[in-house]
Amino acid sequence: MFAPLLSRFIVFLAALLFPLAAAAQTPHLQRFLVDTDPASLVAEADGFGAIREDLPVAPLLRGSERIGWAFITSDFVGTTGYSGKPIHVMVAIGDDSTILGLNMVDHSEPIVLIGIPDSRIRESIAGQIGINLADLANGGEAPELNIISGATVTIMVIDDSIQRSGIRVARMMGLGGLTAQSPDSGPQFDLNAEAEAADNWFDLVGDGTVRRMTLDVGQVNAAFEQLEDPRAARRALTDPAEDTYIDLYTALVSVPGIGREIMGEAEYGNLTEWLEEGDHAIFVGGRGPYSFKGSGYVRGGIFDRIVLIQGDISVRFRDRDHRRLGDVAAQGTPALNETDIFRISADTGFDPAEPWRLQLLVQRDVAALERAFTTFDLGYQLPRAFVTERARPVAAMATDIHDDQAEREAQMALIERIWNDQKLEIGVLIAMLVILTGAFFFQSFLTRSERVTYWFRMSFLTVTLFFLGWYANAQLSVVNILALFQSLIGGFSWQAFLLDPLTFILWFSVAAAMIFWGRGAFCGWLCPFGALQELTNQIARKLRVPQITLPWGLHERLWPIKYMIFLALFGASLVSLEWGERLAEVEPFKTAIVLRFDRAWPFVLFALALLFAGLFIERFYCRYLCPLGAALAIPARMRMFDWLKRYKECGNPCQTCANECFVQAIHPTGEINPNECLNCLHCQVLYQSEQKCPVVIKQLKRRQTVSASVKSAGEKLDQITKSNTLRKET
Repeated sequence: MFAPLLSRFIVFLAALLFPLAAAAQTPHLQRFLVDTDPASLVAEADGFGAIREDLPVAPLLRGSERIGWAFITSDFVGTTGYSGKPIHVMVAIGDDSTILGLNMVDHSEPIVLIGIPDSRIRESIAGQIGINLADLANGGEAPELNIISGATVTIMVIDDSIQRSGIRVARMMGLGGLTAQSPDSGPQFDLNAEAEAADNWFDLVGDGTVRRMTLDVGQVNAAFEQLEDPRAARRALTDPAEDTYIDLYTALVSVPGIGREIMGEAEYGNLTEWLEEGDHAIFVGGRGPYSFKGSGYVRGGIFDRIVLIQGDISVRFRDRDHRRLGDVAAQGTPALNETDIFRISADTGFDPAEPWRLQLLVQRDVAALERAFTTFDLGYQLPRAFVTERARPVAAMATDIHDDQAEREAQMALIERIWNDQKLEIGVLIAMLVILTGAFFFQSFLTRSERVTYWFRMSFLTVTLFFLGWYANAQLSVVNILALFQSLIGGFSWQAFLLDPLTFILWFSVAAAMIFWGRGAFCGWLCPFGALQELTNQIARKLRVPQITLPWGLHERLWPIKYMIFLALFGASLVSLEWGERLAEVEPFKTAIVLRFDRAWPFVLFALALLFAGLFIERFYCRYLCPLGAALAIPARMRMFDWLKRYKECGNPCQTCANECFVQAIHPTGEINPNECLNCLHCQVLYQSEQKCPVVIKQLKRRQTVSASVKSAGEKLDQITKSNTLRKET
């Protein structure tokens, strides 16, 4: 049930909270054209012509010869990056709609500004050069994403913007045979409902009514060898290369003549009752060891191994869009392992008369929690007999480049794609939040055992570091807070936050936790760098590395440093968000967690120095330098509940909790400073300890004394009773 609920949640948020920024009156192209070297776009180019009056597109020149057209993606699509601002990419396309060159001319992405060099991003998006946009719009295959670890969202946004804006420009200018379409111009072809299909499987496949794609083991191994990750090739299939991996078939069965022959009259009748007006349906069948549905599919979920792509729209199928087909009615049908019908909703914009392709995702485990992916496309176009051409009116050029509804849908589709691609990470994070919430609510039971509490905490921090941090890159940063404030000033957009599901969920949980527990829920349990510090300190303790406890007076004067750092970053971001992001390098999070120390040596040395200090002073960075912790501590004062139990004797005279608090968050007078507390629950272990807490020990002794007195009185009473009984008997 998780996947459909997740998708509905995304759509609800996007539809309710997704304001589209108004298009700037001055095209971005005019701003960037002056400062961009034409040769940085296409090597042989040496100039730009005047921007067209009807479109923000300029000729790309070589001498007096026009060799292509240049435009900025953000003039045609509104997708923003993780920073909440557009990523401006200049694109050059030829008259045949082929992408000739790309140049990322401006952006505000934090991970690229500091962490990942521009050159790596440029190398990644260079894979888009050579794409024929007309082919892509007509169902052609797009190149695979060249994902960079730590910049997945940024790369997906850039590639999406390049392809969608390129197709839009090509259509508006009639490049590569594409024609401009007004929203009400209708399709170029109508379906021919009277056409009949062949009555046997051999002819259905032969004339293209049913399309087939066969992959053998050798083809699949070769595809994984082409990936940049060498682990994918090392885990090659060991079956003979000529063995069938999957034999895949598809057909458009909502066309009456095709549906009746493949499904039979009765099943086709059921199909027509199932489909709403404007809906369509495809048949997908397969045989071989690889399943197009996947062994991980469960009822209520999404089919993540297949996606239907047509132009710039994509359709993923959910359980509600799926029906099993018992037997294929056509004579001579081979034995198929899987025969299924998938519904295409009318609101997707699918045009049955136009070409489309069914993309098959093939995955391979490369590590305990990592997989490599490659895709294969099965193209489909209705045979000519099933469509009738109709005359189309000449479409007028759209006066508004940004079709708000289409843009909203495209951005929602990108967000939903990102969330669906991270279902595993989202599921694990939600499970972690549920477990942590339960631990806090029932902390009195958990903290009865010091050993259980310790190992629960160490286990949770290990998952936080390895899964949440190094695997999923879900490390919150003060940059998120600075970007949020800038977004509130300049026009808030939920898109920037919904683009990163884990970050969105974490910030949502942090906001909720502020009301109940303050900043400690995140800083003490869900921060990967904090977990790294604490785990390395625990190892140091096992190796008998001496621990340093700073004098209270010095400690009290050091912890305000992080607040001063945060205020300095906040002030710098008011002048320029880019300044704030660069100064935020005081956070070692990108180096140690997102980039896993794969960075220039000064950054690595800085992160290692902080970890080294943490071997002697536990959570050194968290306690004295972390601007994110300071930013969270300020609103944490709003918390409505105080879950940490105390005795009136705490601090006077007892100092046990204060002495054992590893971040010195307990004042010598006994008060817990909520701005410094990490909710480690150790003080609650001590609160119930029968070995360390003087109050509990005193209570036990009092109970023992009372129990002994009662026992003694009882014994005396028994003796008197026995004596009286004996006297009576005598």
